[in-house]
Parts: sequence; C-alpha cells; structure tokens
Amino acid sequence: MWEKIQPAPPDSILGLTEQFKNDPNPHKVNLGVGVYKDDAGGTPILGAVKKAEKLLLAKETTKSYLPISGDPGYSRAVQKLVLGESNDAFTASRAVTIHAPGGTGALKVGADLMKKFTPDATVWVSSPTWANHNGIFGDAGFGIKSYSYYNPESKGLDLDNLLADLGKIPAGDIVVLHTCCHNPSGVDLDSAGWDAVVSLAEQQGWVPFLDFAYQGFGEGVEEDRYAVEQFSAAGIDFLVASSFSKNFGLYNERTGALTVVCPEADQAVVAMSHVKTVIRTNYSNPPAHGGLVATLILEDEELRQLWLNELAQMRVRIKDMRRALVKGLADCGVPGDFSFIEQQRGMFSFSGLSDDVVKWLRAEKSIFVVGGGRINLAGLTTGNVEHVCQCIAEAVQAVG
Repeated sequence: MWEKIQPAPPDSILGLTEQFKNDPNPHKVNLGVGVYKDDAGGTPILGAVKKAEKLLLAKETTKSYLPISGDPGYSRAVQKLVLGESNDAFTASRAVTIHAPGGTGALKVGADLMKKFTPDATVWVSSPTWANHNGIFGDAGFGIKSYSYYNPESKGLDLDNLLADLGKIPAGDIVVLHTCCHNPSGVDLDSAGWDAVVSLAEQQGWVPFLDFAYQGFGEGVEEDRYAVEQFSAAGIDFLVASSFSKNFGLYNERTGALTVVCPEADQAVVAMSHVKTVIRTNYSNPPAHGGLVATLILEDEELRQLWLNELAQMRVRIKDMRRALVKGLADCGVPGDFSFIEQQRGMFSFSGLSDDVVKWLRAEKSIFVVGGGRINLAGLTTGNVEHVCQCIAEAVQAVG
C-alpha cells in the first residue's frame, strides 16, 4: 500500500525535537518546542498537581466513560477561569464548555463544528501564526487567508494594518485570534487594541475564534482574559479553545477545552447538542485524569492558591530569561538592539535571528531554534544562557 507513497514531511517543531534528542552534543540546547522548562532544564510536575492527583486517586472508584462533553464540574471550572466567575456569559448560561484532548483537540472540534454550519467561510489567521492552525483548519476543509499582525522592522505589532485587514473581512468568516502570549512572536495587543478588534467584530459580523493556550503566562490569569471578557460583553457569537498544558504542566494528559459563547442561553443549548455530534465521531469521550485534576485544583481554595503561586514563579522565570538574554547578547557584542525581547510576553519570541544563523547554530553548536528565528525563552536557564549568547555572537560573525 505504501510502496509508491512519499513520506510526509516532519513537523517543523516536533521534528526539531527528534533531531535534538538524537544529537550527542552534551552542550545541546532546545529552544524550539513549546514546553516549559525550569532552571534545571526539566519540565516539572506542579506541586498542586501532585496533591490533587493524590486526592483523586484516594476517592476514585471507577474508570467508566465520562459524558461526551466531559465532567460537568470541569466545564464549570473552566468557564470560571476562562470567562470569569462574574461574567454574564457564565452567570446567564450563555456559554457551553466541553473537555477536549488538549488545546489542539479543542481547535479541531471547533473547526469541525464551524464547517458544518459555515461551510463556505474563510478562516483568517495572523501573519505569522502557530503553524498547526493552518493544518487544523485546512484539514477541516476551510480556505485559509492571513491578516497583518507582526511588523518585522519594528519587531512589534502592525496595529494599523491589522485593524485595516480585520475591517475588510466579511460577515460569516472566522478569525483566529491569539488571546495572549502570541505564538510565535510574543507580541500582544493591549487593551485599547482589543477594544478596537471587538468593535470590528461587531461591525463586520465575522466570528472570533480565540486560541487561549497560555492563560497566566502573560500578566496573570485575570489580566490575560481581557479579550475574552470584551467579546463576551459584546454579546456576539464566539469560540474559545483553551489548554491546561502550559499553565498546569499537564502536557501528556491532553487537557483542554472548547467554550462556545452565544448571545442567548437557549442558543448555547443548541450549540452544545451539535458539539456533541462532532465529538462522537472524533473520539466519543475525553480522557478523564487531567480534567479531574484541574477541577480539583480550581475548586479547592488551598490548591488553587498553590497553583497560582507556582504559575507566577513560571511567569517570572521566563521574564528573567528575557532580561538575561538581552543583556547577554549585548555583553557578547551581538550587533543590534534586542530590547524588544523584554517587551514581548509568554514563552516565545521572534528573536530577529536570520535563517542562516539558525542553521549555523544547529549544525555547529547543537542549539535548536525554529526556522524564522522563533525561540522558546523557557529553554534558557541560568546555566546555559551565557553559552547561548556566545554561540549566537559566533554565528552572526560566521554568516555575516
């Protein structure tokens, strides 16, 4: 069957991780894959998660299927976190939430749902965007176009062109928006920018689809949901794909959620009925463990506070690495002003490194960076940041 079929190309990020694993260099550094690392270079299990798992195992009595939409307690906990406990979408039951296998699964369920009812819509993604957005919505059968977002010259947001592009998108199309900690650029809209985007969504009638994979990695869980709150206040239809991979460290538990927000509660009931039909033909029921762990943490005040403290520590460490990288590049004499890296948010940065520099770093120093120069700041540690900066200086000098 496969004799005359060419192999599919490796994933640009996960394939890089395979190369990293196979590299024998003891000084290798992985700045590619979007996984949080502590200062020892490991991906820890949070203390709140460990405590919640112990409680869960003590009281668990069955491994039976969850409902198609997942545990109801999980859905409530997600809505309180993503929307806010006082949000009208939550209090008036205008939102429905399902437990999806990771943020990717949430995007896929949402894409398939929208394809059923808006088959001729175009999906608009930021330029640039997370590469898998193109794969997910493309495989769902949508045509995909991009809107302006990042300005490579200023290393910041291209706000004027962003708003101009969004103002031309027709009603019924779908616009994918990074709620915070934009992947791959690290450049976010401020509150005024979001207000303008929400106003355009109301005027134009396109459907916002928010990718909320990094809540808490920007400024805090409440601050980072500003865009969600504003879209909700507008009373329009929109979707939110959220994930607990990063902020709970539940990577291999594939714990995510899709929230569909509607203008009225009765419409939300209809939406849920169709979301369930999409899930039934995809995976039938979600995995239980990660969602139940997250629910325990979010509903227990002591565990929630422990989690918020641990999340703050992760956020602060990433900001520390941003500062260390900027200082290290300056100390090593790398030409250019890299202060923009400190202004970005979340795990990622468009570093400004050319593809030639990226290739040289990989081949000569076993430092793995995604093409285009996107780096994961969490891959830096106090033990390797000076080495990385020295290697970047060598690379810039070598390739010109």
